[in-house]
Amino acid sequence: MGKGWKQAGMAANAAKKGAMFTKFAREIQVAAKLGGPDPASNSRLRMAVDAAREASCPKDTIERAIKKGAGLLDDGSQIEELSYEGFGPHKVGVIVECQTDNRNRTASEIRNIFNKNGGQLGAEGAVQWMFDRVSMIEGAKAGVGDPDEEAIEAGANEVEHDEGDQYTFYGNPEDLKTIESALTGRGWKVSKAEMAYKAKNITEITEEEKKEVIEFLHLLDDNDDSHRVYATLEQ
Repeated sequence: MGKGWKQAGMAANAAKKGAMFTKFAREIQVAAKLGGPDPASNSRLRMAVDAAREASCPKDTIERAIKKGAGLLDDGSQIEELSYEGFGPHKVGVIVECQTDNRNRTASEIRNIFNKNGGQLGAEGAVQWMFDRVSMIEGAKAGVGDPDEEAIEAGANEVEHDEGDQYTFYGNPEDLKTIESALTGRGWKVSKAEMAYKAKNITEITEEEKKEVIEFLHLLDDNDDSHRVYATLEQ
């Protein structure tokens, strides 16, 4: 299995700080809605808030997002999570996870990106068979001796080295919390723990074709409503 392309919309390639902060706020709002407004007991919210702070997201933006998610501040807008899937250029499988307050706008914008850049948006299930649904935990730990042993001890099925002290662990969907807790207990600083898609097989394309696909993926990632982008492309 190759290392598939994954991208966090809030963490890379946001053209403007305002757009980036909006993405942070949406994730915080969703996390607070699903797990409650207390970061101490809601790990998804805690990690979202930490990431927002690291990017210098304004304190009032963070606090407002938490209140909106917890139902303490109603401005009439509700954030929902949606997924779109299809083929990018050269038949690369793509899944786009979005967070939006207007599904019609989001559907139109994502469709336009596919249509105008050599892609083809598909129906639900069009490319999901090309991916495994997994739990994904990203973390850092200095002086890791054997990352495979760390994965085994935490109950993960696989580990990939990203850069420096950063690693990504993958496991069964139902083991997300267990793996996160085990890694934390073993001294890892967990920065992300969520459900994700992992490519089963990598689409074989040339380097020139890969550049075209990456440009397409960044267009998706830069969309204001995109949250995560996955593709059957070598990382």
